[in-house]
Amino acid sequence: MKKIIAAAIVIVSVVVCSAAGAFDLQGHRGARGLAPENTLPAFATALSIGVTTLELDLAMTSDGVLVVSHDSRLNPDHTRGADGTFLAAEGPAIRSLTLAELQRYDVGRLKPGTAYAAAFPDQRGMDGVRIPTLMEVFDLARQAKADHVRFNIETKLTPTSGADTPDPETFAAAVARAVREAELAARVSVQSFDWRTLAIMRRIAPEIERVCLSIDGGNGDTLKRGQPGPSPWTAGFDIDDFGGSAPRLVAAAGCSVWSPNQRNVTAASLAEAQVLGLKVIPWTVNERPDMERLIQMGVAGIITDYPDRLRAVMAEREIPLPPGVPIR
Repeated sequence: MKKIIAAAIVIVSVVVCSAAGAFDLQGHRGARGLAPENTLPAFATALSIGVTTLELDLAMTSDGVLVVSHDSRLNPDHTRGADGTFLAAEGPAIRSLTLAELQRYDVGRLKPGTAYAAAFPDQRGMDGVRIPTLMEVFDLARQAKADHVRFNIETKLTPTSGADTPDPETFAAAVARAVREAELAARVSVQSFDWRTLAIMRRIAPEIERVCLSIDGGNGDTLKRGQPGPSPWTAGFDIDDFGGSAPRLVAAAGCSVWSPNQRNVTAASLAEAQVLGLKVIPWTVNERPDMERLIQMGVAGIITDYPDRLRAVMAEREIPLPPGVPIR
């Protein structure tokens, strides 16, 4: 009987996903497995391959410019100074640098011998690559006439990041302003593990889609089930007040998309999320067996460092593919 029920959940999940619209192929940090992460070459690579959504991370300079970076401080694994040598240790906080100062650094190559370089042997290194501004990414897609492509923007801050990142109010206000100025509210979603910016976006820019990122248990746990009071990551919402249900927690927080670690997606949690009207888009899925498993379960999309691999899996399953946009 349990096997029959599980099979029924999978079938329902696939039908719901198909009815909800196109499968969302998201290029993580552009196409991190193939080009330097969160850079214009990475986003151009993803557009050329053909994605539904460009996934990217945000930081802010000392002069208030939104820039695309996963790390709040310059990462020595892929950052070189003006002399062309890799940083020997973690660099200054991006929040402490002006845009002009930040653009003196080159982020186009991985430092040989690091775990990062070993993890992404196919990433194409290049020179003269700068951390782009958010507006430059928007402009890249606009100039390529990639009007079908969405942007999934992560506010990179933590409950303990302090002065290394903007405070949640400043961060959310800057993102809302930038998206509205670019007239892209209908094509942008804002995501975060630290749901404080999402709560503020819900209040000041409700027209922009919100995505609740989560890690449930293990290393980096953001939901903190079973501990006294709410997790510091979930903007005052306590998962234990919702019967331990991550989908119910996400719905209460006002997100329309739940983006869990791929290991946290089960048939039961996916079915519950879909009943609540949530799209489920797990991260970061790089291996074909995992892509196949999650598609079979009925997720609404996948975030991957290798959009080319995901396209191949989708093609084999005859899932409609987003068009590629060649960029010189």
